[in-house]
Amino acid sequence: MAISEQMGTEAPGAAAVPDRRAGRKPSSPWRILKPVRGQIRLAMAISAGSALSALGVMVSLMLVVSALLERPGTMPWGALGAAALCTVASYAARLGAFNQAHYAAFRLERILRIGLANRLARVSLGYVEAQGAGALAKVIHDDVKALHVFVADSTPLYARAYVTPVVTFALLLLFDWRLALVALAVLALGWGILRGAQRRRRDMVRAYNAAREKVSAAVVEYVQAMPVVRNFDSGQSSFGRYQAALDGYLAVMLDWYRAAGFPARFSWLMLGPMPTLTLVLGAGLWLSAMGDLSVPRWLGVLLACTGMAEAMMPMMMLRHMIEKVGLSVARIEEVMAAPDLDDAEATPGPLAFDPAAPALRFDRVRFSYAPDLPPALDDVSFEVARGSVTALVGPSGAGKTTVARLVPRFWDVTAGKIEIGGHDIRKIGAERLMQQVAFVFQESFLFADTIAANIRIGRPEATEAEVIAAAKAAQAHDFITALPQGYETRAGERGVFLSGGQRQRIAIARALLQDRPLLVLDEATAFADPENEAELIAALSELMRGRTVIMVAHRLATVRDADQILVFERGCIVERGRHAALVAQGGLYAKLWQNYETAQNWSLGAARGGI
Repeated sequence: MAISEQMGTEAPGAAAVPDRRAGRKPSSPWRILKPVRGQIRLAMAISAGSALSALGVMVSLMLVVSALLERPGTMPWGALGAAALCTVASYAARLGAFNQAHYAAFRLERILRIGLANRLARVSLGYVEAQGAGALAKVIHDDVKALHVFVADSTPLYARAYVTPVVTFALLLLFDWRLALVALAVLALGWGILRGAQRRRRDMVRAYNAAREKVSAAVVEYVQAMPVVRNFDSGQSSFGRYQAALDGYLAVMLDWYRAAGFPARFSWLMLGPMPTLTLVLGAGLWLSAMGDLSVPRWLGVLLACTGMAEAMMPMMMLRHMIEKVGLSVARIEEVMAAPDLDDAEATPGPLAFDPAAPALRFDRVRFSYAPDLPPALDDVSFEVARGSVTALVGPSGAGKTTVARLVPRFWDVTAGKIEIGGHDIRKIGAERLMQQVAFVFQESFLFADTIAANIRIGRPEATEAEVIAAAKAAQAHDFITALPQGYETRAGERGVFLSGGQRQRIAIARALLQDRPLLVLDEATAFADPENEAELIAALSELMRGRTVIMVAHRLATVRDADQILVFERGCIVERGRHAALVAQGGLYAKLWQNYETAQNWSLGAARGGI
């Protein structure tokens, strides 16, 4: 069964993704608990049995006292045995409910995390980037953990909050309806005061969360901006924002305390055991003096009467847990409802690529990152011949990287179409498409695994000889063999133990091993130092050999020999051709080339001469 079906959510892509900037409304947790609902119900039933057994102890003790009063010289072993049996049953059932609830919580945690990981593997990369790695990590880790805590801890609370007071009130009515009404009156008074204290709770919680977020943001800003603060600000402006956030937080807390402090404390006092015991004891004394209440029944009422009032504490805790976990549920459901790459139009079976068709074709492509944003690409059309190199150049924000990332369907076009080998990429299917396209990013990501495992990503079955051959072609073999464990050396989280140039060469080795016909390079040498750049260029030359290449470039010297240069400005192609012809035209490319040459001729001496 699919995770979306287990959770009772809509089919993938059926729901629009809410705006993350909008305030989320808490969602009911019960819908998302569907995969473990049976286990939760069993745990609740066992916990209810524990509560009933605890009440059985009270009834048994009442029977013991009654028997001793009626027959002083006889030990009521039956009632004593019943009390002991109920005690053991209560503790055993509590332990069983605890275990069952935690088993359900661990199982739900596993189901949700696998489901979220599978969903993120199917959505567009654009969605992942728009949400942010930190926010998605919080959903997968923190929000799922919050559901674990809710499932594990709410089960006994439900038994105490609902089963205990209902059964207790039924027992009190059985013993003496007048004392039952006295206990109920105390409960009603405490509940009424508590409800009054919580009249503004929702507004105050909203204000409290907003103030706390401002404090957190101010702290992060102040710490992260410390170099700037020390050089320019001396802490006056930035610390002032932090102080203002703290003052706002204090004002919210004081307002909340003044509005609800005394009523809340007084209500909890009323809902404690002592007020109920005191009133029931007084009423019982009066009824006993009137000869209208037997001692055993009075004792039974005293033993059981606190059950109703004490249930209010777990009830309020349960309500707080449901409200708190509701926000986590809303975030999880938002990710689970994220639209994935729609493969509904994908053609089944093998595809025959037309050898006469261009390797890549953009046909009147229009694309916008959001409906309310201007188009990043507008009416873009071009063709890329097989085995050729096409360079994308232009000012920052012109649409070059957008073109590169539309090719492997990190996003889908808003209008028009993109074809590979004569087939619309939306009909090729995401998995089959990735068998045709290799991508080398500006910044290469490495997993906290061995060097060999990082190279094998995409081809886990590759042999050691194939991995080494790819590393040699990527100019990475020498530095890898110099590492302490060679290819078995761990790269560290995000490749932290390697330099940027080394990480990039491993990424190139990965692309070489995949051996895909279409290669997309997104400024692969952007952050290379002079020593690494020569090796990176040699590695890229090996990678590009025999492949169709789309290359995003800011260093124009690297694209002088490209078969086709596309010049972008404001999402449109304004010029196209080879280097010499574009320079001769005197247009935007010629201006970019002139600026590039000026930058290349810049030196410290020239800068000092201008002072």
